[in-house]
Amino acid sequence: MRPPRRALSTLTLALALAVATACVQPTAAAPPRQTAVPGHRHDYDDVLDLRGTPAAALPGGETDINPVNVFADQGAWHAYALPAADAPGGYGGFTGPLYIAQEYPWWLSTAFSRIRLSEGGRPLDLAGGGTPRFTSRPGALVQAYDLGGGLRLTLELRYATHRTALVRAAVRNTGPAPRSLGADWTGTLLRPAQAPMRQAPSLAVAPQGVAVDFAKVRAADDYLTDGTERFEVRHKDPVRTVLTGEGDSYRTELAAPFTLKPGAEHALDWTESYTFTRAERVAEAGEVQRVLADPARTVRTVDARWRQYVDGVTAGVAPGRRRLAVKALETLVTNWRSPAGRLLHDGITPSLSYKWFAGGLWAWDTWKQAVGTARFDTGLAEAQIRSVLDHQIRPGSTTRPQDAGMIPDVVFSNDPQRGGTNWNERNSKPPLGAWSVWEVYRRSGDKDFLREVYPKLAAYERWWYRNRDHDHNGLAEYGATVDPANGTAGQQRLAAAWESGMDNAPRFDASLGTSVVPNQDGSGRVIGYSLTQESVDLNSYLAADQEYLGRIAAELGERADVDGWRTKATATAKAVRERMYDPATGWFHDTALGTGTRLVDRGRGIEGAIPLWTGVATRAQAAAVRERLLDPREFATPMPLPTVSKSSPYFASRQYWRGPVWIDQAYFAIAGMRRYGFARDADVLTARLIDGAAGLTGNGPIMENYDPLTGDPLNSPNFSWSAALLLPLVGKG
Repeated sequence: MRPPRRALSTLTLALALAVATACVQPTAAAPPRQTAVPGHRHDYDDVLDLRGTPAAALPGGETDINPVNVFADQGAWHAYALPAADAPGGYGGFTGPLYIAQEYPWWLSTAFSRIRLSEGGRPLDLAGGGTPRFTSRPGALVQAYDLGGGLRLTLELRYATHRTALVRAAVRNTGPAPRSLGADWTGTLLRPAQAPMRQAPSLAVAPQGVAVDFAKVRAADDYLTDGTERFEVRHKDPVRTVLTGEGDSYRTELAAPFTLKPGAEHALDWTESYTFTRAERVAEAGEVQRVLADPARTVRTVDARWRQYVDGVTAGVAPGRRRLAVKALETLVTNWRSPAGRLLHDGITPSLSYKWFAGGLWAWDTWKQAVGTARFDTGLAEAQIRSVLDHQIRPGSTTRPQDAGMIPDVVFSNDPQRGGTNWNERNSKPPLGAWSVWEVYRRSGDKDFLREVYPKLAAYERWWYRNRDHDHNGLAEYGATVDPANGTAGQQRLAAAWESGMDNAPRFDASLGTSVVPNQDGSGRVIGYSLTQESVDLNSYLAADQEYLGRIAAELGERADVDGWRTKATATAKAVRERMYDPATGWFHDTALGTGTRLVDRGRGIEGAIPLWTGVATRAQAAAVRERLLDPREFATPMPLPTVSKSSPYFASRQYWRGPVWIDQAYFAIAGMRRYGFARDADVLTARLIDGAAGLTGNGPIMENYDPLTGDPLNSPNFSWSAALLLPLVGKG
């Protein structure tokens, strides 16, 4: 999966470097000495390397991939990292923030709020007592400094709300004499290199700190602001601020010094908020006032929530895999975005680390992400399902009435009417919605949620057969919508390949004969386009969707619907196993539209294992597929379960969907093996998968995909659906 319109060449090998997030402290009078998430000691320190400093405002430059891993929480649209130990220029501040200009991430500063302590007008060296310690912990970023002479400084950052981070500084005197200290904060804008974004940010003095306002910029593929956005730092204690350096730097000074007796501790608290609209700014001002009135309460609340999160993802996980589970948790939470613009509910983006993935919500990503998220926050899992259902095409649509029930591929903060170019309705994505909803319901027990989404899921299922079953034989095809961007056969074929989620998979190559045909309604009007092949993964997903819809209907007491869904699921499953399984190759394949010929000459792809996950294969068919999955010449590569068999003439270990290992497809294959009783084989493949992926069991980021021959990381780091499905891979239930 990747953003529509972007060439595959823009997806490059990601560099796994350092990032940081979060600082904390329990009471203003007595900041914390124990900074780990209570109850978890330091077991989950630095599961990700969050240390680093940006070289420019544009993350990653032309690669579009940010080499600094970051931390965010509560759906905030700004994130932070930790400074590098060997870069004293960043001491005293958190790297960043990285802010999202509606759809695109940019660095505001190398460290916008750097604290400095002074005594008698003389600045104190933060490294005077040795190298500082920088640590990321679940829900917090922590810095610890020994200034020498009996002074210690601790900085902790946590997110208080979906728009505000709380930073707590604790200064402690461990020496024998009283100390009278001053404090100030400095920062400098890291401006974008090119116009018009270069002129967008501007510093301003704020009542209790400093602010950055943003001019209106509508650079559709790079930078989007409305002129109402603001980043604001607000201190609890009285301060005075002046702008310096021709207006691109500032200095905020504590209005009065403070005295520390021997053994005493003093807290300095401030918030850093990023809001999009004036209404948000007004509402957030009240929240900030509440947070600064009692910072300790915010710390307790955040710590309690993260304690529950960690317990949720580590339950049933072997001790040796728990750090990986927490890494998956932190990845998902950092990619969580709260409502903004056209995004009406909380959702999880694919990756804050990649320019084109930072601000959008993809449909099939969401289905998979919700399954993982439900292990620690069922409310967030439900919200992200709503976030894509919000934009389902409704009956009576004035723009595409023929697509009633369809769920668009991807939605962003800006739709086309607001100049958005990333929003995509040219195609949908594989139908995993009912499975996702059922998995969330299993953990939440929320029948109201089932009632809310059931009719929408049913409408989506009907859309597939109305708009994507060209010959009405019960087997559907991936395809494209009637859309201005789908004006040519080539554009329609490309959109149809995107609809599969396996964009450039060999089975969709035009050179191998893939083309499209128009679909018409009863009046002869074109209502969409289908590929000239019926895909095994699509129809296996549809069989599962129907089976889960039957479960949901039964749970809701919709008895009239239950038999219909179960009958449909049985028929779809029968068609897949009878028409799409090839005994000679021991594999499931797409079939040619019209003739039903199995397209075996296109090689074996991992999609042929989906019938095991959905349960449509016979036991004999599953056994044959198992043999291929365990064969080193096929799918048992050093890092197992590539998207294309190693034996295929089209196998390319580093070319997106033509060979790399994707965690979601590996999960489907492994879960399918378990379903058919091959648990020991599934355990072996799981261990090889996790241990073979570079950085996965260390502090490297969870990647979009991996080279099956070397385990090298590929494409976007900190990838959400990989993180989400690692949770059921290492856990139970």
